[in-house]
Amino acid sequence: MAYEPAGAPDYFNIDDLLTEEHILIRQTMRDFVKREISPSIEKWAQDAHFPSEIVKKFGDVGAFGPTIPTEYGGGGLDYISYGIIMQEIERGDSGMRSTASVQGSLVMYPIYKYGSEEQRKKYLPKLASGEWLGCFGLTEPDFGSNPGGMVTNIKDMGDHYLLNGAKMWISNSPECQVAVVWAKNEEGRIKGLIVERGMEGFTTPEIHNKWSLRASCTGELVFDNVKVPKENLLPNIDGLKGPLGCLDSARYGISWGAIGAAIDCYESALKYSKERVQFDKPIGGFQLTQKKLAEMLTEITKAQLMVWRLGVLMNEGKGTTQQISMAKRNSVDMALHIAREARQIHGGMGITGEYPIMRHMMNLESVITYEGTHDIHLLITGADITGIQAFK
Repeated sequence: MAYEPAGAPDYFNIDDLLTEEHILIRQTMRDFVKREISPSIEKWAQDAHFPSEIVKKFGDVGAFGPTIPTEYGGGGLDYISYGIIMQEIERGDSGMRSTASVQGSLVMYPIYKYGSEEQRKKYLPKLASGEWLGCFGLTEPDFGSNPGGMVTNIKDMGDHYLLNGAKMWISNSPECQVAVVWAKNEEGRIKGLIVERGMEGFTTPEIHNKWSLRASCTGELVFDNVKVPKENLLPNIDGLKGPLGCLDSARYGISWGAIGAAIDCYESALKYSKERVQFDKPIGGFQLTQKKLAEMLTEITKAQLMVWRLGVLMNEGKGTTQQISMAKRNSVDMALHIAREARQIHGGMGITGEYPIMRHMMNLESVITYEGTHDIHLLITGADITGIQAFK
């Protein structure tokens, strides 16, 4: 069966479930990635270079905050559109998708959902356009899977808050203009604040020597007696459900995005298998290679159906945290397995920058850990189906 539909691979005609707008958005983003990311991504990754000019370009193409209402500069699109955008960016690179999904789901979303009208008008248009880059401060050096244990804190000083603490593994932090930061108040309640570049005592040291997400900038957030104005507190949220609600949105995007990385690996392996000749015929003609390719396509197809259905549920306001956890875990695990199988098909060439395989594989090693580790998402499902919490 030779086929090359617009949304290849699409073995079960999932395009029939999409609207004309969805197809147009996908093509627009695919063209953007081919033009602005793919020609340079291998060099950026090899050089551990974050192309800061991509931020404005993402803003221009509508990659930031696609589900945020248009009155604040967002796209006003549905969740399937958001997923498609993340999928196409991650076909290019997981680090590039991280930049976009942090901006939309972890910075713009909480300001829109939990912020005041003044905060929305002040920050969202500049974030949507790419004039400003944002980051999300939740994970700490000693608290990753247990965010409730955070030690970053604020004290009420009357006319301002005094913020102290540190965050770790923060995408976009070295380049950010604003950070949505989660900290405990004096009563131990978790609050969200908008911290701006230039506030005294606020620094963003970069993390170097990463083997993964090398084209994405990652750093710390350090707060040393930072004076944060009272009006920078997010007024409409209290407790851990604030940051966890943001993570639901981001994890949903990852569930689509990781499929993009898997598709890129699969398509590269399929093409290579038809061109690489050993024992007098293309390696795609051997049973073990066909087994790998058939299993890759099967797993991609299963994941595509899961995230499409999840997107429908999200549009209806029915998607649950537990469903999002299952989809995120499944997609990333699937993509990582496909990257490794694709590397085998490429043989020694699979470890070089001539092909995208090893870069995707290294990137996915971060994606399978961040925004909920592989094991934590498994236990979220386990707790949901048994009613017994395995971790606290």
